[in-house]
Amino acid sequence: MRAAIRRYLVAGILAFAPLGITIWAIAWIIQRLDNLLLPRVLALLMPGLEEPPRLPFVGAIFTLLVILLMGVIAHHLFGNEFVRAWERLLSRVPVARNIYAGVKQLFEAIFRQNEGTRFNRVVLVEYPRKGIYALAFTTGPSRGKLATIRGERMINCFLPTTPNPTSGYYLLVPEHDLIEVPLSVEDAFKLVMSAGLVAPDQPGEAETPAVAASAPTPPPLPAGD
Repeated sequence: MRAAIRRYLVAGILAFAPLGITIWAIAWIIQRLDNLLLPRVLALLMPGLEEPPRLPFVGAIFTLLVILLMGVIAHHLFGNEFVRAWERLLSRVPVARNIYAGVKQLFEAIFRQNEGTRFNRVVLVEYPRKGIYALAFTTGPSRGKLATIRGERMINCFLPTTPNPTSGYYLLVPEHDLIEVPLSVEDAFKLVMSAGLVAPDQPGEAETPAVAASAPTPPPLPAGD
């Protein structure tokens, strides 16, 4: 009885936990977008209201439309001149320039998939010592001073942690020390998050035992005289 209850409990967690976490994450994002711009705009346009009305999903749609409009204006009306002028202004502020540069590079790495600056390969690296391997994701070759610090091509790698792959380590690895892994980024993330419990299927893996079982058994050797 206890084993059956435990089995059903585990099955229920595996079935509903991913769905519940996904719904919670989407609801959290929508709630933040709802409260980001629209309440402030309403308070500015109608200062007499003690508390602006909060309409579910309307604030999120309004925020996305404002972001879309700003993208259209920046791309078609001002072009890159406006962005460059803004960057020149921020470059004169000691702390702001570092924050802006880091955030800009992060978003470019996430959204600009055609420039080779995203997670593009799954590799094995020897970490934390030789003889022990860890899954890592490459984000492209290193640039600037780090690119030539050892006189050889260095690759930027992100080594995620288990079970939270959003944290990890940034590694600079010589390209010849990387071992290619025939996995997609999505499958590799699943493997890391589950600590190896959720492994990608390999073609022919299920047939191997059957083939081995059906192989003819060699006859016994004759006994010596």
